This record gives sequence, C-alpha cells and structure tokens, in this order.
Amino acid sequence: MALEHKEKVDTKLAFPKKYEVLLHNDDYTTMDFVIEILKEFFNKSEHDAYNIMLKIHKQGLAVCGVYTKEIAETKVEQVTAAAKQNGFPLLATMRKQDD
Repeated sequence: MALEHKEKVDTKLAFPKKYEVLLHNDDYTTMDFVIEILKEFFNKSEHDAYNIMLKIHKQGLAVCGVYTKEIAETKVEQVTAAAKQNGFPLLATMRKQDD
C-alpha cells in the first residue's frame, strides 16, 4: 500500500520585470527622424512623437515605452539598425523599471 504524501505548495504568480526603452539626444540625428522612429517602432501618434522628441532634445533622453525584457531588447535593436541604416548615431538603451 502506497503512502500518500500531500504537501501544501505556495504558488504566487510573478509578473515579468518591465524595462524602459530610452532614446538619447545627440547633435546629429534630426528631429524629424526621431519622430519617425517613435511613430514606427513605438506606435506613437504624431502629437505624442513630437512631444517625446522635444523631451529628448531638452532633457537629453526620454522613455519611449515600457516592455518585457525581450521586447525592449528588440526595440533597441530595431532603432539602432534603423539609425545606422540612415546614417544617424541615435542611441537607444533600456533600463529596468523601478518596482
């Protein structure tokens, strides 16, 4: 006869960590290009893209979106590739969002 052993398991769902994708200001990337990047890769409206671009220009950087790690990495890669292809040094980075 097999002895049944029941163990209480404490299960908690953990949401994936979120990462902010940031664009950084530089002296060479055009404002129009930044707006196009924000619209294409971050699905921003013309109005929102313009306001984020101004924030990047005035403050040196701005958050463009918040995603899971894998999606944030992809966004950084897409922006970097598009900037390079168009001859701009636009820098995109990501950082872990504060809990």
